[in-house]
Amino acid sequence: MTFEDWIGKISGWVWGPPLLILLVGTGIYLTFRIGFLQMRLLPYSLKLAFTKKQDKRSEGDISHFQALMTALAATVGTGNIAGVATAIFTGGPGAVFWMWITAFFGMATKYAEAVLAVKYRVEDKDGEMSGGPMYYLERGLGQKWLGVLFAFFGAIAAFGIGNLVQSNSVASVVQSTFSVPAWVTGLVLTIFTALA
Repeated sequence: MTFEDWIGKISGWVWGPPLLILLVGTGIYLTFRIGFLQMRLLPYSLKLAFTKKQDKRSEGDISHFQALMTALAATVGTGNIAGVATAIFTGGPGAVFWMWITAFFGMATKYAEAVLAVKYRVEDKDGEMSGGPMYYLERGLGQKWLGVLFAFFGAIAAFGIGNLVQSNSVASVVQSTFSVPAWVTGLVLTIFTALA
């Protein structure tokens, strides 16, 4: 068995039924535990997202709308675009129905993630807030090593999954549409990222 076969077997097992059961099962469990919050509070959450912060002294650094956009930016990526197209191509239109079902239960998981991030966030010496999985793994579970491990793998994933896949997608489209070499697009993206 080659290394590629070995990786393929592990990938097939990890991304197969165990992960599906874990992710969707967690979403179903949380949906019932929080009383179908994603349906009950949808009008209120939309109203809150698009209204200005009333109390300037309220805790937090950003507006409700900025919080929503940050959450969406952290959630939507290449997989949400290319993954949907691949699912429809592979599974047909019925795949859309199952994506809606998993998205519905995924909202409960995302809500729980956001609540934990806010509950266990910390304020730095400049008065700015920091939160996220590494904080609630450390402060909520009391497992600092797990928070450090998450931060380490998150940093690696940010380069491999976050940046390289996105850059490659942009370069492929620009190359096929405008015949611009991929390295030129990569260089332009690097410059724009450095300036940002």
